[in-house]
Amino acid sequence: MTHIKIQTPDDWHLHFRDGDMLNETVPATARCFKRAIVMPNLVPPITDANMVVNYRKRILDARPSDNNFEPLMTLYLTNDTTREDIILAKEVGTVAAKLYPAGATTHSDAAVKSLEDLYPIFEEMQEVGMLLLIHGEVTDNHIDIFDREKEFIDRHLTKIVASFPDLKIVFEHITTKDAVDFVLASNDNLAATITPQHLLLNRNDLLAGGIRPHNYCLPVLKRGTHQQALRKVVATGNKKFFLGTDSAPHEKHMKESSCGCAGCYSARSAIEIYTQVFDELDALDKLEGFASHHGADFYGLPRNNGVIKLVKEDWIIPEQIILPNGNTVVPFLAGQKCTWKLKD
Repeated sequence: MTHIKIQTPDDWHLHFRDGDMLNETVPATARCFKRAIVMPNLVPPITDANMVVNYRKRILDARPSDNNFEPLMTLYLTNDTTREDIILAKEVGTVAAKLYPAGATTHSDAAVKSLEDLYPIFEEMQEVGMLLLIHGEVTDNHIDIFDREKEFIDRHLTKIVASFPDLKIVFEHITTKDAVDFVLASNDNLAATITPQHLLLNRNDLLAGGIRPHNYCLPVLKRGTHQQALRKVVATGNKKFFLGTDSAPHEKHMKESSCGCAGCYSARSAIEIYTQVFDELDALDKLEGFASHHGADFYGLPRNNGVIKLVKEDWIIPEQIILPNGNTVVPFLAGQKCTWKLKD
């Protein structure tokens, strides 16, 4: 197969950041995605309805004038979040609230330290129909970083799913066979997003032959056996798994510093990379469901009108992207060949 058409896709998990960065990230996403779930972990985080409204306006201001891309907004949960916060956020169109265990990833220091204290908030979300998005890792120092997703499942997610059977939950950017198996075994109100980096790479791509900071993300890349479990499940076309890039830009000097900021910026090539993966798996017929149908169906939103076209054509992902402020971002798989290309 040398060309395909799929219904216009959505990205069900990404980071736009803020300020000047929006002038890069929003157009890069809007080139092929109609909608995107926008993460709220800014500084300060998006914790109330007014902040949601203002951030959405900043995103729309960065949208190309001839584009109808739609940001889908989320609320950042803390242990100070109230039921009223959920109600007011829902009234201004917020579709989901995001649970970060404190310290789990970029700008998560203000996040949740006691999950059980949030159970009344989950009850309110269940009542008003707001989805719960979960970064599913524990952050205890004594738990090996490669085991933190499984530990979160065993310690927390099992209880949350059992306690709130009518609450729609997205287990975001899953990385392990344990997560795949848990989602498959759970009720239809639990689904998961999968990133391009976790489909394409494993921890050898982070550590073998030297540390590769631009492949560093959280949750961290896992063993090849876990990578293969992710690839296997997307190739089945199961409706509980859908596209979420976790595209997360950092300026080059931050990625290559002692900070080692976590995140892979994939917005400019994500749909092409996913297509390459599905081609490798001989599962191109499952791409449209993964990219365009399953997420919309799970969120209870209409599928998009229109199509995008991709052709099997080699091209090289740019080595770097110049930001409006003159600094650079190194995109995911910079300088490497991609075998599928979005056709204008």
